[in-house]
Amino acid sequence: MKKLFKNIQNKANALAIKAKCALDNAKAEGYIDTGVKIIIGVVVGAVILAGLYALFSGVILPTLEGRIEGMFNYSGT
Repeated sequence: MKKLFKNIQNKANALAIKAKCALDNAKAEGYIDTGVKIIIGVVVGAVILAGLYALFSGVILPTLEGRIEGMFNYSGT
């Protein structure tokens, strides 16, 4: 019985050592993860802004300009 408990204790100690080593090796993972999130955010933001700029300059503003000119060019006939 004593041998069984000693064997369980050794396995638990080995598992604890493996877990500690795995946690010690993951320190830089947070920095890389944060950097990738920032880069993705910047790229997605730039794509959205470029799309909005293209939409406003090509579709919305010319249509709006035509409608405003149509309102002020009323000939009264």
